[in-house]
Amino acid sequence: MYWTQKGPDDAGKGRIFRAPLEIPKGQSPANRTDIELLFDNLPEPIDLELDLATQTLYWTDRGDPPRGNTVNRASIAANAKPGQSPQILLTHLMEGIGIALDLPGNRMFVTDLAGSVYSAKLDGSEKKALLFAQGNLTGIAYVKLTAKEKLHVVQ
Repeated sequence: MYWTQKGPDDAGKGRIFRAPLEIPKGQSPANRTDIELLFDNLPEPIDLELDLATQTLYWTDRGDPPRGNTVNRASIAANAKPGQSPQILLTHLMEGIGIALDLPGNRMFVTDLAGSVYSAKLDGSEKKALLFAQGNLTGIAYVKLTAKEKLHVVQ
């Protein structure tokens, strides 16, 4: 499992962790020793998405620019360099919150608290605004059902 801890507003203390779903024998959730800190000193990481085929983690960050109000990605492979810097894919979000990946379509969908929904290729190119001023959006999910696709935005 992967999770974020955004830290205090604009403090640059955001972190991303991971741990196996099963707690090691003889340990509890409070004292488990298998939690791995992947990234530290991030502005305010919020939502996560995984591309398991490429072992890539994508996330939104709603902290202050230049590293916040962004969409980022980084390798989570076992051979990834420790302390690697995330790659910033999109900038100029207004409190970036939700992210959903359409891996077969090579694209992502992103929401922000200003009520915008964007799409872009997985490398961050071809960013397009799909909706504006939809209220405080807090998440997004993408589902493809046979030939139809559906975006669900959470307020």
